[in-house]
Amino acid sequence: MIAYLVVFSPRALEQLASMYRYIAVAASPDVAQRYTEAIVEYCETLHTFPLRGSKRDDIRPGLRVTNYKGRAVIAFDVSEALVSIIGICKPRRLKPQRLDGTKPMTIAHD
Repeated sequence: MIAYLVVFSPRALEQLASMYRYIAVAASPDVAQRYTEAIVEYCETLHTFPLRGSKRDDIRPGLRVTNYKGRAVIAFDVSEALVSIIGICKPRRLKPQRLDGTKPMTIAHD
């Protein structure tokens, strides 16, 4: 069985930081830390079975989408031995836009 390397794009890291900041103000820094760490840990489990989630070739070829407890959508792609986390957002924020740089994935917090 291949062990895939999981990497986070700069955009995904900024989205996690944005989630942290939002939750830290709305709840507490401890809650924000636990939540964002749990998302990262979930993403890292993709190293053993990366072909889970839904294929979304209609948005971008090779794109897959999964979620963390229905509270965060995780967009990623899988190459030979690499899982690239492209973006992380609230479920209602993932719009069917191309994620190849021509149209940015929109992330906003209410």
